[in-house]
Amino acid sequence: MNSKMKLSKTIQTHKLFFLCLVLAACSEQTEEKESRIERLPYFSEATFQPQWINETQIADSLHQIPAFALTDQEGQTITEKTVEGKIYVADFFFTSCPGICPKMTNNMSLLQEEFADDDEVLLLSHSVTPNKDSVAVLKTYAEKKGIISSKWHLLTGDQKEIYDLGRKAYFVEEDLGLQKEDDDFLHTENFVLIDQNRHIRGIYNGLNKSSIMQLIADIRTLKKDT
Repeated sequence: MNSKMKLSKTIQTHKLFFLCLVLAACSEQTEEKESRIERLPYFSEATFQPQWINETQIADSLHQIPAFALTDQEGQTITEKTVEGKIYVADFFFTSCPGICPKMTNNMSLLQEEFADDDEVLLLSHSVTPNKDSVAVLKTYAEKKGIISSKWHLLTGDQKEIYDLGRKAYFVEEDLGLQKEDDDFLHTENFVLIDQNRHIRGIYNGLNKSSIMQLIADIRTLKKDT
């Protein structure tokens, strides 16, 4: 087994471990998508080893999504100030993707529908082909997919900044430990849950409906944990 396979297996193991903790700690999910656990763990590095922080501990020393400045489908500048004090879900896609992206977009639409009237929850989708996904292209895509611009920001901008966010901030890739060049393509199905202080609180398979239902439940947990 090569190093890439071993590292991919490691992160999948941690994801499975986290899921088992969730399922063991709660009862069956209700139709109202009630929260399954009282508190979510924190994640501070690419293996997604869960860190359980109690109320007496300070989470400020944990990994935090850094400052950023990108542009959405309305031509608005979106920064860390946009998400200040809010819960948000981040993913990485491109509008011309013929493979996994359409299904990811459909599943992100479920989140938009679920939290359409909730100003505390936002969605951020980062284009990994920003040279092709201009504001105009993103606007057309948003209109085609029924995306609410105030809820769901499709982001373009400097490619290096977007790729650094994906790999170094959100840890969305599973080929851990492999050296990446700036122009190596970034492509992943992962959705990442970020809390009101820009800490990572969960990672989910954006192609799996059960995983999306878990994400909805975990967002509700974060809303109660304010």
